[in-house]
Amino acid sequence: MLDDLKYIHQIDKTDALGIALNEPEQLHHVFDTKVSYRGVKNIVYTGMGGSALAAALSVSWPGFKLPFEITRNYVLPTYVNQDTLLIVASASGNTEETLSALHQGESRGAKVVIMTGGGKLGETARAKGYPLFILPSARQPRYGVFYNLKALTSAVEQLGLSIDEDVEKLNRAAEFLKRCAKSWEAVVPLKHNLAKQIALDCLGKSVVIYGGPLLAPAAYKWKISFNENAKQIAWMNSYPEFNHNEFIGWSSQPVDKPYAVIDLRSTLEHPRVQKRFGLSAQLLGGRRPEPIVVNAEGENLLEHLLYSVLLGDFVSIYAAIAAGTNPEPVDLVEKFKVMMVASD
Repeated sequence: MLDDLKYIHQIDKTDALGIALNEPEQLHHVFDTKVSYRGVKNIVYTGMGGSALAAALSVSWPGFKLPFEITRNYVLPTYVNQDTLLIVASASGNTEETLSALHQGESRGAKVVIMTGGGKLGETARAKGYPLFILPSARQPRYGVFYNLKALTSAVEQLGLSIDEDVEKLNRAAEFLKRCAKSWEAVVPLKHNLAKQIALDCLGKSVVIYGGPLLAPAAYKWKISFNENAKQIAWMNSYPEFNHNEFIGWSSQPVDKPYAVIDLRSTLEHPRVQKRFGLSAQLLGGRRPEPIVVNAEGENLLEHLLYSVLLGDFVSIYAAIAAGTNPEPVDLVEKFKVMMVASD
């Protein structure tokens, strides 16, 4: 079915596959916003859902010279003060948790940077003169992660707060990703299309994704993509923590395990982490499904990370199509937001 282009177009009504194919172009976007704060001692990024994904990726690349924390709720950490760079992100600009966090940060004198497509956050930034990164429209926040990453990288590079201070690497990575995406297009048949193959292996199963410390953010993106694109339950965890608890959980109950296990591996992970993947699979042989191993490709950490993210987008979209589900809509989320407002 995944080689039937007519069927694909019938199910993928808003061309999520086309959006995924064009995601690398987001890394070429130029943000001309200037950020010139001084005296920053820590960084807090607040955002929900897809708006927080870029922050998770940024922990691996470009990394930070100062303490960095992501908050996904209404309340900021107690240490946030005038020495904090507070990055506030929401694609819509109206996410209630994020607006609450912004108000707290303002009351404590934090140094605010806003990343949004508009809404109340955009209005606040313009009214108060905060550095404002306007995020180009993406059909869903999860489809605009690379815009967010480019904006975040641009902001912290200006302040000299990132470990890998080379935003141009994103432009070079974009060209690499374009070549990869071509091999996952709908016109590439199943026997040559890794994304289609993995999607079919995951059909009708709960998906569990694992990564080492470097690719754990990509594993989290896979989890979100399976949830929202495929409307499929998924979890993630990371090594080496896996071997200290969840590892045992696979050894017994439940006896029937309708799961698909995916290992995101990188040759750049710590050698001991790489060894853990193999030994874990060996000891759990027959006790859990054989892992689907995804070996990250590319010449550096950034390319390994973004390769893994983009492949996960294609896999989850194909999983949706194989199940006869339109990948884009998240109707239940939208309904929930309406009910929250109505209940006030």
